[in-house]
Amino acid sequence: MAGRKLGELAERLRSCFQRIEPFVQACKYMRAVASEMPKRNGWTIAEYVGDRTPDKTQRLLNRACWDEAEAMTQIRRFAVSGLEEAARKGGRRRPKLVIGALDETGQQKKGEATAGIKRQHMGCAGRVENGINTVHLAYVREGTGHALIGFRQWIPGEHIGDPVRSRRMGLPPDLAFRTKGQLAIDICTSAAADGIRPDFYCGDEVYGNCTELRQHFEADQQAYVLRVQKNFRITLSSGVVLSCAQATKTLLQHKRRWEIRSAGKGSKGDRWYAWAWIATNSTRHYLLIRKHLRTGELAFHSCFVPEVGLLTKARLIRAAGLRWPVEEGFEFGKDSFGLDQSQVRLYTAIARHTVLVCAALAVCAVTAALLRDRTDSQAPEPAHPDQPPPTDPGLIPLTIPEIKHLIAATTPRPPGHTTHWVNWRRNHQARSRWFHKRTRLTRNIEITQVS
Repeated sequence: MAGRKLGELAERLRSCFQRIEPFVQACKYMRAVASEMPKRNGWTIAEYVGDRTPDKTQRLLNRACWDEAEAMTQIRRFAVSGLEEAARKGGRRRPKLVIGALDETGQQKKGEATAGIKRQHMGCAGRVENGINTVHLAYVREGTGHALIGFRQWIPGEHIGDPVRSRRMGLPPDLAFRTKGQLAIDICTSAAADGIRPDFYCGDEVYGNCTELRQHFEADQQAYVLRVQKNFRITLSSGVVLSCAQATKTLLQHKRRWEIRSAGKGSKGDRWYAWAWIATNSTRHYLLIRKHLRTGELAFHSCFVPEVGLLTKARLIRAAGLRWPVEEGFEFGKDSFGLDQSQVRLYTAIARHTVLVCAALAVCAVTAALLRDRTDSQAPEPAHPDQPPPTDPGLIPLTIPEIKHLIAATTPRPPGHTTHWVNWRRNHQARSRWFHKRTRLTRNIEITQVS
C-alpha cells in the first residue's frame, strides 16, 4: 500500500513541474529521504537513488523550475483526504476531533550564509545556538493519525533589510518580515483556501500571545485553544481584569472546582491532569487551566468557540491534549526523514527540501492510518496491577517509521553502483585536496619560493 500511495502522491505532484527530469528527480528524492541513510545530503542522496554525481540533486533544490508552493498544496490535499479516508474506514462511533496544531522547529547551522540563520534559542538544542527556525502546521485526526501540511520559514528582519545579504541568501525580492504568529496566519489562510477548517487550532505560548493571530481566528469564526503565559490578562464577567495566575489563585482555591481528566493517550497510556475553566466577560471565551497531578505545575489556555460551535469543558480538554502530535511529527521528520538535514543555504532550496520531506512523511502517515486497524493485534490492556502478562502480547499498529522501512526495502540500485561511488568520492577528495594545496601556496609565497 505504501508504494501505491507514493505513486498516488507523485501523480498529484506532476503538474508542479515544467519538465519531466526534475519531476523524476523529486520522486527519487522522496524515496531517498525515506531510506535508512544516517545522513541525507547531495552526495548520499545521489548515491542512494543511483545517480552518477550529485549534480541532479543539487539542481533540483537550487535551480530547477518547479513550484514548491503548489507542491505543498498538493501534499496537504493528499494528506487530509488520506486521513479522512482512514477515519471513515475506522467507523468509530464517538465523534472525533480534527485539530490544526501550530509549532515551530529549529535546525542548527554553521556560518552566516544560510537564509534565516541567527543565534537564537533552539528547542532542538535546548539553548541559544546558531540556526534557522520554521513554523509548521500539523493536521491531526483524533484516533486516526497526523501529518505536517504547511510551513513557513522565519527570516530575521535584518536579513530582509540588507539587499546584499538578501540577494546572497536567495530571498524573494518581495519578501516582507513576518513574526511567527503572522506566519501562522499565512499557513492557516492557505489551509482554509483548500477548505480545511479544523474543529480547533492549537499552539503554544508563541501563538497564544499573538493578539493578531487570535483576532484572525475570531474574525474567521474559527475555534482555538492556545497556550498563554501566566501573566496573560482576562476580563471576568464582573469587569475585573486579572492575570491567569491571579485568576487561578483567586477563583480556584476549592478542590471541587478541579476535575481530573485524561489529555489523551500517550505512548505509556492516558495522560492524567486536573482541569478547571474560568468564564470571561464573553460567553464564547474561556480560560482553561491544566494542573500536573504530582508537581502542581500550571498551564493556561485561552479558548474561543464561535456561536455555532459546541462548547463544553470536556471538548476543550480533548483539543488541548491533541497538540502534542505536531511534536511527534517533528521527531519522525528529523529522525526518520532528515527534516533537519537540509545541507543547503538558499531560501528556496531549504523550502524545497522541506516540501519533499513533508511529502515522504505524508505518504507514510496516510499509509499507517489506513492500516491502523488491520495491523493492530495487541492483547487487551491490563485491568489490575497484579494481572499476569499475556502469553502473546501481539503487535502494535504499523507506525510511520516502520512504513518508512518497508519503502526503503523496495528501492533498486544498478549493478556496480557501490564501486562507482567509492571511486567518485576518492576522486572528488583528491581534486579538492589539490586545489586546497594550490590555494595555500598562493597565500604563502615564502613556501613557494623555498620549494
